[in-house]
Parts: sequence; structure tokens; C-alpha cells
Amino acid sequence: MSELTTIARPYAKAAFDFAVEKNAIESWFTQLTFAAQVSQDETIHTYLSGGVSVEQAISLFLNVCGEQVNSECQNFLKVMAESHRLLVLPQVLVQFCELKAEYEQIINVNVTSAVEVTTEQEAKISTALEKRLARKVKLNCNVDASIISGLIIKADDMVIDGSIQGKLNRLAQTLQS
Repeated sequence: MSELTTIARPYAKAAFDFAVEKNAIESWFTQLTFAAQVSQDETIHTYLSGGVSVEQAISLFLNVCGEQVNSECQNFLKVMAESHRLLVLPQVLVQFCELKAEYEQIINVNVTSAVEVTTEQEAKISTALEKRLARKVKLNCNVDASIISGLIIKADDMVIDGSIQGKLNRLAQTLQS
């Protein structure tokens, strides 16, 4: 998996830099999303994996994508096809999304609670995290009854475990040491 990430990174960076330069980040995001979905289609994936020529791969891919991708994105896809990299488009999209979120200063935060979080609670959590992280926050809320009560908040490498289960685990570790 990390090999695919390494392969995808320069393509994603190039696409993102171009999109920023042209002030077309959302357009490129939409086009790359579509192209990544095309590359994941079972028939297309099998065809591209079968050792077809670069010209055949480009022709097929651009015919399937049609007018969903503009001429600049078509050129990008041609470059990827020439390097036999069309199958890494899903990873390129992931990297592109990370660059987009960083550029827009948005951070995805996973919030796990024992019960459903209300809209009012989401707003309070979001406001507090925006102040703490100095970024816009996008909350992804999950329910996990095993944490008993409280919240577990994860954002990148930051974890705030305010759950009862977490406190019980820390207490048990303290008592054992």
C-alpha cells in the first residue's frame, strides 16, 4: 500500500498544484473522482492490467471518461497512461484530497460516543476543536456502546480519550504498576 502511495504522490501533487494555479480545485477534484471510479471498474481494471499498449489504454480511458474530464485533465491522464499508472488513480485521488484539505485548512475529526451525538453537541465540539486546532473541522460521528460513556476524539495524530472505558483502562494500568 505504501508503494502505491509513493507512486501516486507526485501525480497528485502535480494535479493539485495545477488546480491551484488555475483556481480550479473543485473541478479537478470532481474530474479525478470520476477518473478514479472509471479505473476501479472491473472491466476497465482487467483491460488495463492485461498489458495493452499505451495508445489503446489512452483511447479506451478517454472514450469512457468522455466529456466528464476537460482537456487539461485528459492530458494528465495521458501522462499517467504513458507511465502505466492509470490503475493508481484511486490513490492519486486520496492524496489530492489530503492536499485539498490541507490547503483549505480543514481537518477531519472522528468522534466516537456511546450514544448518538446531538446537533447541538456537534456544534459545541466543532467550535471547541476549531479554536484548539486553528482549522475548520469536519466531524465524522460514530456510535460505539463499548466505551460506556463520554467521547473519543481523533484528529490526525491527536487522540482525546474522555470515555469511561478509557478512564477504567488507565486506572487499571496505574493500579498494576
